[in-house]
Amino acid sequence: MNQHGNTLASTLSGAILRDVTLRDGLQLTGKVLSTERKLETVRELLRLGVPAIELGSMARPDLVPTMANTLEVVQNLTPEELERCWIWVATPGHVAKAAAAGARNFQYCLSASDSHNKANIGRTTDESLAALPQAVEYAQAVNGQIQLCIATSFTCPFEGTVPEERVLAIANDPRAEGTTDIVLCDTLGQAIPAQVSGLIQRVRTESPARRIVYHGHDTWGLGVANTLAAIQAGAAMVDGALGGLGGCPFAPGASGNTSSEDILFATRPGWVTPGTFADLVVLSEKLLAELGEPNRSKAAQGARSKAPAFGWVIPSDSPASATSCATGGE
Repeated sequence: MNQHGNTLASTLSGAILRDVTLRDGLQLTGKVLSTERKLETVRELLRLGVPAIELGSMARPDLVPTMANTLEVVQNLTPEELERCWIWVATPGHVAKAAAAGARNFQYCLSASDSHNKANIGRTTDESLAALPQAVEYAQAVNGQIQLCIATSFTCPFEGTVPEERVLAIANDPRAEGTTDIVLCDTLGQAIPAQVSGLIQRVRTESPARRIVYHGHDTWGLGVANTLAAIQAGAAMVDGALGGLGGCPFAPGASGNTSSEDILFATRPGWVTPGTFADLVVLSEKLLAELGEPNRSKAAQGARSKAPAFGWVIPSDSPASATSCATGGE
């Protein structure tokens, strides 16, 4: 590998994966996972080495029933486990309740477009921004971190293309002072790599210094390509969900997240070995079968192929392959 190749490989493997299966991944599923099952999943992901996890949301349980037991999950995790876990919030009250349960990492979400913010959160984007300083204060009071998460950073299901200037205005809004990270979301999965890298580069150079996080969906088949473009442009954390599970219930046209397995296979961080990857595939298969959901991960499908000479294929005589290889509804 030449010097450019070495640099690129180092850049890709240096990005942190945050698995969002238990939040974004569950939003469109018809089955609610028990607190115990969610705790098992969190702990298995942590055991395998996944650096960060989004464990749930403070969304109203009558609107998103799969999030109803999020606080119970938080309450049953140790402070050490919670250091690597994030929770989705949209109001200062959400932060206060989650913090009281033990959460310390908060993702404060609003949308670049007013139409989606009203559908998703029930208020305008400016109203969400106006409440952000109080949310930051609550997070800082427990020595926590709070991210500024901008949904519909590229396109909106109601308004179409979102201008980059709109996203930059939010990124530079003084009311976001104190946020530690900025999350740019391709909520509908309609962006292309050039758009992703272009927006991230502008946010990195034209707004306050913060860690940049990229949250992508695979609706149009560019989830992995967009994630790699995001990392090369400066994103230090990227989101994915097991088996490509997920989607926004308030964004018509949205589908599953970029698959965690696909991101890990593409980036090859040091903690991922073929054995670790096999265990992750098995974990994903079990969960998706339980939920009755299809497995959209191309890498997971590849791991079950009949190409044993390739080190990332799960051997047919491996204990892992004795586990159900169900692909849910497919």
